[in-house]
Amino acid sequence: MMKNRRKRGGLSGGDVVVSWRRFFRFVSLFVFSFVLFSALFIFLGKFRPVVRISTLKSATVKAVFGGSVPAVKVVAIHEAVKFPDQTLIFLNRSSTSRLYTKDDLFCVFSDAKKLFKELPLAVEIDDVGRQIVQCSAVPRGHTISLAVSRWTVDNNLPVGPTHRWDWLVYDAVIDQDNSTVVFVKGLNLRSGKIADVSRYECVYGWDLTNPNLMLRAEVTSAAQEIVRCRTPLTVLDGPRSPQSPPVKVSVRIKGSGMLPSIAHPITRLGRVKNPTRGKSKPFETCVCTMTRNAASVLREWVMYHAGIGVQRWFIYDNNSDDDLVSEIKNLEHRGYNISRHFWPWIKTQEAGFAHCVIRARSECDWVAFIDVDEFFYIPSGQTLTEVIRNHTTPSPSGEIGEIRTPCHSFGPSGLRDPPREGVTAAYTCRMLLPERHKSIIRPESLNATLINVVHHFHLREGFTFADMDMGTMVINHYKYQVWDIFKEKFKRRVATYVADWQNEENVGSKDRAPGLGTRPVEPPDWAERFCEVRDVGLRDWVIQNFMDRKTQRLVWEREGKRVEDEVVAQMGSWADKRVGRKRKKQLKAK
Repeated sequence: MMKNRRKRGGLSGGDVVVSWRRFFRFVSLFVFSFVLFSALFIFLGKFRPVVRISTLKSATVKAVFGGSVPAVKVVAIHEAVKFPDQTLIFLNRSSTSRLYTKDDLFCVFSDAKKLFKELPLAVEIDDVGRQIVQCSAVPRGHTISLAVSRWTVDNNLPVGPTHRWDWLVYDAVIDQDNSTVVFVKGLNLRSGKIADVSRYECVYGWDLTNPNLMLRAEVTSAAQEIVRCRTPLTVLDGPRSPQSPPVKVSVRIKGSGMLPSIAHPITRLGRVKNPTRGKSKPFETCVCTMTRNAASVLREWVMYHAGIGVQRWFIYDNNSDDDLVSEIKNLEHRGYNISRHFWPWIKTQEAGFAHCVIRARSECDWVAFIDVDEFFYIPSGQTLTEVIRNHTTPSPSGEIGEIRTPCHSFGPSGLRDPPREGVTAAYTCRMLLPERHKSIIRPESLNATLINVVHHFHLREGFTFADMDMGTMVINHYKYQVWDIFKEKFKRRVATYVADWQNEENVGSKDRAPGLGTRPVEPPDWAERFCEVRDVGLRDWVIQNFMDRKTQRLVWEREGKRVEDEVVAQMGSWADKRVGRKRKKQLKAK
């Protein structure tokens, strides 16, 4: 009996030994699998596809990656441009590849010891089809690259072809005469002066680092930041294959060397034909502006000018970080012919206006160049188109190619908070004498140099300008608004030849606020400054023509703002009542 028990016990003990062996095998297999998959994860994480600032060709990229990673399409970085406050990275992509959003990418900054990454500020697309990723400024001693956000990045990233914003050929356009208009930073040409063209030549090529693949062309004019070149026929006819890379253009300073370039002048194959010859244009009156962070005022500016006859708007967005894009889309959905052009180049207002003239030439009979705080005021009630027609009769001195309109500068008018009804109905006090003028131009009348200074252009021979009488039309310039709005002017100015207000340069210039100096510190009497004449002409006209009689709101006034004001008022009233009740209880307690 005992032996049987021991035998059974022995058998049971034997069964236990076998179970432990199985358990040990299972654990060993699990540990081995864990180590194997961990190694694979680390290996693949180390070599995830990364969008790099690099000049590697696709064949080289394939050689680097081989077959060791999944087949993920790598987007090549074409080049990058460093600015004082941001870095632009230009991506090469085919027309069939998908567009990246800011949530797809990381800006990766690295030095010899570590790296960190952050989401881009924005992702744009230019006229050539390149995507432009806006990253923060590169910290000193760091390099920058991009990573697709779904991949991990834990290795140092090499820097590639990166250019300075102030020494660069940054854009180029084929004009209607088939010449190339090249926009350049770094030539440092004088404002309003024509330069000696013999000092420069244009260079075209698919690879500007290879002298054997470059074409040289004559420069026909050079002024400010604009160089006009005689485009080679080979370039105009385009590459033989659609798969060929787009041609670049640069400018060579004879005896000094060639500027780096990111400019592609050809956006379509074939030579440009004049589409306006022999037929009318789609729009009689257009407006062009360059602005930054104008989302809060754009609605009023567009709707008002549409009411006086403007039909088309070109918005050059100079690095906005507010809701300007969505505001423009909203106006588009409402039926306004408005387009946004991404223009990141700083201190380039004159070049941007010249660029806009070329864009608008095929669409518009007349183009006005004004800022988003400037409004045409026509006391007679005529449309802007009617005023232009009445003032463009040819004179003995030539055909009218430009209309110059004087500007009145308005002050804060006693206000301390931004007015919800908009600037035209709120600011009613201005300086006595007008300041300068702004221009409405006929694109065909412009000189080939495209020189423009303070919103007016040089005209070609046979054309002249007409000065607008102030009784017929003026521009209300709401220049000195409430302090919270005005202080934004202390940030970078858009004009090339105008000093930023925080610089100790030309402190007495009319481009500055008289007596304000160079610091953004609000004077105690700011709300009462710049008030010499009370002028309610445009305010009354706006209320009469743009007020909704049912809602008692101007057509551009947002419902949300009025509701917000009412809520604040109600909460204030409720708070006052509560404080009053509390005070009564305290008095009774005494």
